[in-house]
Amino acid sequence: MLITVSGPAGSGKSTLAESLADALDYDHVSGGDIFRSLAEEREMTPLELNKQAEDDETIDLDLDRRLRTTAQDRDDLVLESRLAGWMAGDHADLKLWLDAPLGVRADRISQRENKPIEQAKTETKERGESEAQRYREYYGIDIGDLSIYDLVINTARWGPQGVLSVVLHAVESYEANGDEGKAPIDDLDYDF
Repeated sequence: MLITVSGPAGSGKSTLAESLADALDYDHVSGGDIFRSLAEEREMTPLELNKQAEDDETIDLDLDRRLRTTAQDRDDLVLESRLAGWMAGDHADLKLWLDAPLGVRADRISQRENKPIEQAKTETKERGESEAQRYREYYGIDIGDLSIYDLVINTARWGPQGVLSVVLHAVESYEANGDEGKAPIDDLDYDF
């Protein structure tokens, strides 16, 4: 089974992906780790690399190519990145989107990176805007379109263990039902 975990910075992607991979005894691949490594190699911050990526599409395209290849070639994997759900395409069995209000995400980033919360908030907002612009330009992806995801979770509502419990229940339900009764995402017609 291939599970993707996507969401904006500070939403809890890494925390969930790591604990989910441990719980399922799956491998875990993080696009964020790859991106941070690229930034370090260039002696830049992730925000600086994001800004450079606005003018140098090869940065995103290389990262995304690696994610697509990983999704196609691997099984029993939790693939985590902002675009993991999009890059994995039909190879993913279960696509998750995590989110939380900007203030909550900035607070998490502030604590993780030991920086003032206002700085984290500004950088997080700018980073998100920069990424959204590039996703539209490179792939025609509207990152705000959550219709491709099987499960969307507001991680401000639960702690890490609560989020993991919700997702493990979804995984168990998916495995118990197999392909029976599932309609392809494109065939679902919602009338709200």
